[in-house]
Amino acid sequence: MWTIAKLTFKEIVSKRIFLITMIMTAVFLILYGVAIHYAVKDWESFGASTVDQMMQQQLFSSQLLSVGLYFSSFIVALLSILSSVSAIASEIDSHQIDTWLMRPITRTQFLLGKVIGLGGLLIAYAALLFAGIIILHQGIGGEVVSLDFSISQIASAVSTYMLQPLVLVTLGVMLSSRMTTLNAGIVLIILYGSAFIGGFVEQIGTIMEKGALVNIGIISSLIFPVDAMYRKMTVFLFDTADNPVSLAQQGMFASASAPNNVMILYTIMYGCIALAVAITLFRKRDV
Repeated sequence: MWTIAKLTFKEIVSKRIFLITMIMTAVFLILYGVAIHYAVKDWESFGASTVDQMMQQQLFSSQLLSVGLYFSSFIVALLSILSSVSAIASEIDSHQIDTWLMRPITRTQFLLGKVIGLGGLLIAYAALLFAGIIILHQGIGGEVVSLDFSISQIASAVSTYMLQPLVLVTLGVMLSSRMTTLNAGIVLIILYGSAFIGGFVEQIGTIMEKGALVNIGIISSLIFPVDAMYRKMTVFLFDTADNPVSLAQQGMFASASAPNNVMILYTIMYGCIALAVAITLFRKRDV
């Protein structure tokens, strides 16, 4: 199992999609750093001294960080989807799996090795990307756009942030164990898009006090809890659960309807169930 995990890790790193993702990640971080640099220069020349100006500065700073985290979440999800939906299907299509299954290794060990290799790589990537966004924002921003975060806030936020690729990997491998790469990718991308649309609908419903819209968002979170984990991450990081001012500062990327802590446990169970289903489907599949 650990051999499969190690080889899966090396295989993903050697693929062109990973190289492209790394290049685009570097471009994204550079652009984000440049945006912060010029934002700092503008505020310094503007001279935010009054209370209103300082509040506007905090508003812009929070929204700038929220945008960075939102699009970094999208990059992590994209890499997770593209790498996981071919984990089993590509091995079957190329008949490489025949070589592996001839060895003293069970199908369960093979699949778990794939999940561990992919999950470990993507969790590490997500943690590094999250850290990169925070470091750029706090480092380049200095006293002008930096925000006051405690260690517990950052630790809780990054832990929740890393649950997103974990869920995507387990579900992607589950779909890959039964479908072709293309079909599994289409299904997972639709689920991912639907989850984020449902999350925005829930936030709008909470602000407008429309119960039907809120229920739509809750149902979409239960079907696919990736967006719920992103929203929970923002709650931990910006402490919006008890701070309406911080909530207002984040704009459209805020969490007006904060997911319950039980949702974290539900997400972990969701990933475990997806993994169990993947093992069952792969055992029964004729290769």
